[in-house]
Amino acid sequence: MEIRSSPKIPQSNGHYAQCIEHNGILYLSGQLPIDPITGNIPESIEEQADLVLNNIELILNEVGSSKNKVLQVRVYVPSIELWDRVNERYSLFFESHKPVRCIIPTRELHFGCLIEIEVTAIS
Repeated sequence: MEIRSSPKIPQSNGHYAQCIEHNGILYLSGQLPIDPITGNIPESIEEQADLVLNNIELILNEVGSSKNKVLQVRVYVPSIELWDRVNERYSLFFESHKPVRCIIPTRELHFGCLIEIEVTAIS
């Protein structure tokens, strides 16, 4: 098991790694829609979904993978009513690639965010 990092990957504030590789599989911690440069959180679910997915792509690219190597996605939202809007942004991001996924309606997310996404990918 190896913790994967890069100066371009935002560091976590908690007691966890952003990315761990084990036997050629990458496990990315749940990503919130926080801009890695400004620390800002966009307001709309569409902007938040785009930011989370772009942050995931940044991490994957930095550790030598890509969004087309994603195997599984877990999406957390505070309300299932957001799903159609999230699914639209998700579909645009992944295009023809269709990883397995689940959506988990939760209560509130940290910092009042509307989405959190974690992925498993091939390195």
